[in-house]
Formats: sequence, structure tokens, C-alpha cells
Amino acid sequence: MNAAAEAFLREAAATAANGELHQIVRKGVEHYDAAVERGRARFLDWEAARQRCRKIKREAIDRLDLYLEEFERRVNERGGHVFWAETAEDACRYVTDLAARAGVRTVVKSKSMVSEEIRLNAALETRGIKVWETDLGEFIVQLREEPPFHIVTPAMHLTRRQIAALFREKLGGVQTEDPQELTAVARRELRRAFFSAEMGVTGANFLVADSGAIAITTNEGNARLCSSLPRIHVAIAGIEKVIPRAEDLALLWPVLATAGTGQAITCYNTLVTGPRTASEPDGPEEFHVVLLDNGRSRLLADPEQREVLHCIRCGACLNACPVFRTIGGHAYGTIYSGPIGSVLTPHLRGLAEFQHLSFASSLCGACAVVCPVKIDLPRHLLQNRRNAIAAGLRPAQERTGFRLWRWAMENDRRFTMFGWAARFGWKMARRAGLAGTALDPARRWTKAREMPEIPRHSFRALWRKTHGAG
Repeated sequence: MNAAAEAFLREAAATAANGELHQIVRKGVEHYDAAVERGRARFLDWEAARQRCRKIKREAIDRLDLYLEEFERRVNERGGHVFWAETAEDACRYVTDLAARAGVRTVVKSKSMVSEEIRLNAALETRGIKVWETDLGEFIVQLREEPPFHIVTPAMHLTRRQIAALFREKLGGVQTEDPQELTAVARRELRRAFFSAEMGVTGANFLVADSGAIAITTNEGNARLCSSLPRIHVAIAGIEKVIPRAEDLALLWPVLATAGTGQAITCYNTLVTGPRTASEPDGPEEFHVVLLDNGRSRLLADPEQREVLHCIRCGACLNACPVFRTIGGHAYGTIYSGPIGSVLTPHLRGLAEFQHLSFASSLCGACAVVCPVKIDLPRHLLQNRRNAIAAGLRPAQERTGFRLWRWAMENDRRFTMFGWAARFGWKMARRAGLAGTALDPARRWTKAREMPEIPRHSFRALWRKTHGAG
């Protein structure tokens, strides 16, 4: 077992035993579920909307090269710059070099999971550049020096009491737990950053090919300030974020809002098409778009699993997942958690190190039911498992165990013999009082549970006794 898998098991066990965290997450998810139910009811046909969104994303991914080239051409026509980053290091190097050339000392960032993926903040800070996260949830977890807990709600795991204590410690003079007053405290801190920053960094929910625009959606308006006040605006997005037409946003924006938060539409939806022109009163002097690959082309080349690139990062699958609800986002040890993270991370960061995530699922299928672009996440989890087994990455004892199981299942007498041996061994272990000890054959199970009673007869024996052979 590698270090990432060991850390996952350790963190998952700790979080699973944290009753207070479960209550916080459950309350948040229950509010989300109610809001999304109301949001879906606003659609004449929610399933038809999902199907249409799936079709749009499939068209974009199947013709990704053409739409990305069209997007680049449109950006260049309006005086912007496009950089193709093959790796996370390439993307960070481009942004940090740009900041150094322009004498940037302060950067304001709106919420961007891609910037978290490439660890842009750390790259900028090593160059002596101060970075401010301006999304309230991201600002909170930045103060705590931890990654986001959830794709959409980064501070989902915290109470107002914990946030108030954090603000008192980090910002000083905070004597309230009122959410509005705490928000006002953060706003005062961030306002100074907005007016002093020379560079603004945003993500992009969508890249619109036919207009060369980046589409950003937020509930706080911070992305508009990040993209319009500093003299340089850098947008970082995965190559899969491209969509063919501006008119596609008429459906994708409300579907994203409904699946993500239950809203009819988010509060601020912004299209940025380039640097400020002579006739415009505000906006950046320079506009740069970083198109990030970082493993996405490998996934694109896989016809079985390229559907994963359809994801619009709404976070719905996390909220529906019983595993995420139990172990939380931080246990995954990756930026993308939950079902989508368990599918995507092995492709982006290596199957050998992160194949264990695809086994951290009950395969209940709830994630596929709620996905607004109809990604079959359980199927992709199984495909990741298959790939891990084919590559010989699973433990030797597991492979041996499944070979024995198959051997036993292929023959009626062998199956009966193994069933008898298992019942006998279980009875002996129970009689000897080995539960929870090093000699317990089911130690992981009995460490936290009582060993159950073993039936005297197998199901097949009972069936023969009741119904006769046949």
C-alpha cells in the first residue's frame, strides 16, 4: 500500500468517527437537497435538460481540437493572449513569469479548482507575491491553510463558531458570530486587496468557442472585481471547459446553478472577451487565458472514459455520495473529491498512486442519477478498478483471494467445501474468543463490531431440507 492510500484510510477512519462533522455535513446536504428539488421543479422537463447538456458537452469533447482552435483565434482577434500549458508546472511558470515581468506584488483570485489543481498559490508565493482568495469560502480555508472541503462550498465543514474563532485569531477584533457581520469583516479585508492588486486570476466555468469569451458564474461578484480592477487578468481553465456556442449558455448556466446550489441562476454571470478597449471605462489592460492539459489529453484519447471530461464541476455527485458524506472531502487527499474525483484523479495524477480512490465507493449509483450531464460515474469507477487490476496494482493477497473465490464458484462441490470450512473456522474463532485480536480471521470487521452468530446450516442445506433437491 502506497503513502496516498495509507493516508486516505487514516483520514477516512478519523472523519468517519467525527460525529460533529457528520452533523455539519448532513445539515448542509439537507439544505442543498431541498433547494435542488425546488430548482428542478422550475424546469418543464429536467431530464430533457440533462440530455441536452450531455449532447452539448459530447459535441464539444468529440471535436475538442477544432473548438479550442476557434476559441484561441477569437481571443487573439480581440487582443488577448492564449497559452497552452501541457503540465501544471508549465501553467504555473507562465503565470509567475508574467507576474514577475509586470512587477506584480499582489494577486486577487476568484474561486478556481484548476488553480488549486496546479497549486498556483504556492508557486506565486515562492516568488514573493501575495495571493488573496476572494471567494468567502476559499478565503476561510486559505486562512486555515487547508484545501477546499467541497468543489462548490469550500468551507462546508465549518460552523459559524469556528469561522468566528478563525477570524478573531487571524484578523483580530472580531467579537461576533453573526454571519452577516462575519461576511462584512471579510469584505473589509478583501476590499483593500482588490484595490491594491496588479493581477487578477479567475477560473472559467465555460470557454465559448464562437465568441472567444470566458464564462464565469459566482454568487458574490468577486470574479467581476478580479477580472476588471487589476491591470492584468489571467483566466486558467482545463481544455475540457470549451463549449461550441454562446447560445449553449442559455441552458448550461441555469442547469449548473440548479445542480450546484438549487438556484434558478447564480447571482453573477459574466462574459469576458478580452482586454479593455479605448471605449470601455474599466477592465484589464492585458487578458491572458491559460488552457491546461495536465493529463486531460490522455483521458480524451480513451474512447471508453473520455465522457468524464463532460463534467461541469457542479458538485452534485459529492452531495449524493454516501461515502463523501461519511468521510468528507479532505480524506481523499486530492483537490477533486467525491465520485468525480475518484474517477478523474487516477487519470490526472497517476493510476499507480491513486487507484485506491476508485475502490472507495459503494457503487450505489446515486452520483449518476444526479449528474446534470449524465456521466455514468459508477461505470467509470469500475473501469478504473479494472485498469488497476490489469496493471497488477492491487495487493497480492486480494488477487489470490479472488482467484480462490472464482475456483470455488466454478464447481458445486468446491463451493460446498469452502462454505463448510468458512463456517467451521468462524465458529472456532468465536468459541476461542479471538474477536479483535491478532489471531482473529476477520479482525478489521470485529475490531468495531461483535462477531455475529453463525447459522448451523448453509442456505443450500436449508433449501434442500425445505424444498428437496433440484
